[in-house]
Amino acid sequence: MKDPSKDIRYLIRKLISGYTKFFSKNGVLNSDGRKLLEEMIRILVQEYPQYKRLVKKVRRNPTLENVLRIAEIFMNENEIKELILLINTGPYRYRIEMINK
Repeated sequence: MKDPSKDIRYLIRKLISGYTKFFSKNGVLNSDGRKLLEEMIRILVQEYPQYKRLVKKVRRNPTLENVLRIAEIFMNENEIKELILLINTGPYRYRIEMINK
């Protein structure tokens, strides 16, 4: 049986690593980002109904901060920091920093 939390983590990674593609300039999900969010929410509500309240908040205000609230449930702190670093520096700079450590 497939682990739904893996699917949710995958969709979170996709949303955040594709920040410029899925978020507008003011940090709110655009239509493509909302499609991914809705897919993630479908899985989330089906498998983890205790998070319906959080889902309602995220749907109402789909900002990066609110998406990260979902991420905090399914990802550890280091994974989230890596994703945020990708937003701020881009994938190439991040890889160079990791190599130089």
